[in-house]
Amino acid sequence: MPDDRSRRPLLPRLLTRLVALALLASLVLAPAAQAYNDGRGFYGETNDKVVTNAGFLLIVFFPLFVFAMSMLQRALERRKEARKAAQKALLGNSHWRGGW
Repeated sequence: MPDDRSRRPLLPRLLTRLVALALLASLVLAPAAQAYNDGRGFYGETNDKVVTNAGFLLIVFFPLFVFAMSMLQRALERRKEARKAAQKALLGNSHWRGGW
C-alpha cells in the first residue's frame, strides 16, 4: 500500500504540467511568430505616429483604469459598511439575539 505522502496533490501536478506545456508551446511557436510578416508583427510597419498614439492611449488608459477601480472599491466598501450596520442593528435588538 503506497504511503499517502508519496502522492502529490492534483493541483500542483496539474500546474506543473500546464507550465511545462506553455513553455514548450512558446518555444515551438516563437520562430514562426518572428518569421511571419518580416517580423513586423500583426499591426504592420510602425512609425513615429503609431508609437505616439499608442503612448497617448496608455496615458489615457491608466488614469481611467485607476479611477474605475477606485469607484468600484468605494461601492464595495459602502456595501460592506451597510451590511455591518445591518448586522449590528439586528444583533442590537434583544428579541433576535436568542439565548436564555
